[in-house]
Amino acid sequence: MSDVRVGHGYDVHRLVEGRKLILGGVDIPWEKGLLGHSDADVLVHAVMDALLGAAGLGDIGQHFPDTDPAYAGADSLGLLEHVTALLRERGYVVGNVDATILAQRPKLAPHISKMRENLARAMGVDPDRVNVKATTEEGLSFTGSGEGMAAHAVALIERI
Repeated sequence: MSDVRVGHGYDVHRLVEGRKLILGGVDIPWEKGLLGHSDADVLVHAVMDALLGAAGLGDIGQHFPDTDPAYAGADSLGLLEHVTALLRERGYVVGNVDATILAQRPKLAPHISKMRENLARAMGVDPDRVNVKATTEEGLSFTGSGEGMAAHAVALIERI
């Protein structure tokens, strides 16, 4: 019997002026960015938590605490590479990832393919194993009001 595991990740960050908006490693021109200790890439953070959860390795707060100055301004794609290496050390590879960004604005559709490519490269998989979607919340909740953005991710990992 093969060893296949599934994990779910969720992350949220507040939108503020004076920060870059980085999603899936893509610098998206916009008037606000996400607040956080690292680059605050909510999409990559959700993907990392999904992978760590599938492997039973806790969450990104345990591996990259926001109290550690080493991670101040960190590139989240680099952290994702580290998470992927942790999985490989334990004999796992990424089977696939499906993620959803919740954001009222800006329109993210033009950036989705680059996000998929960036995530795939960081995890060492083909882009067809990574799916990224974006949706609004019809003006509801903190994402709908433009206070922040959130992302959900589901990951499947397999023992090699």
